[in-house]
Amino acid sequence: MSPRTTVKRVRNGFCLESELWLPRPRAEVFPFFANAFNLEMLTPPFLNFRVLTPGPIEMRAGARIDYRLRLHGLPLQWQSEITVWDPPRRFVDEQRRGPYRRWVHEHRFEDRQGGTQVFDSVHYDVYGGPLIERLLVRRDVQNIFAYRHRRLLEIFAPPSP
Repeated sequence: MSPRTTVKRVRNGFCLESELWLPRPRAEVFPFFANAFNLEMLTPPFLNFRVLTPGPIEMRAGARIDYRLRLHGLPLQWQSEITVWDPPRRFVDEQRRGPYRRWVHEHRFEDRQGGTQVFDSVHYDVYGGPLIERLLVRRDVQNIFAYRHRRLLEIFAPPSP
């Protein structure tokens, strides 16, 4: 099953929806996502992404995590808050400070065909509106998720016999 990602315009901005099947059980996949430091492995090197919050980070509703990255050469600070924490089914992180007008990312995990179906739904809005989203942001977001899918498929490759 190949990864699928779509972006569409919605009432309050844009929505990226992504699906990826991993050949490992949810009991193994969810804890990987529950470790905020693993996000560094899933983010393209060109973003120079780093978690600033000292570890260990207790993932729970209300947890805030600070990051640093470079986007188109500009240094940025990002803070997200975990607003929903429902292991091992789902969690939601929302940008509290960062480059987007709004960023709400829901991660869902379902047992499927002997592995885990990973669903991402990102509702976002950008400064500058639809033109900036179409010219700059959409391509970046799609490239970030394409990289993420490749890395996840490498990390969770089926075990060798």
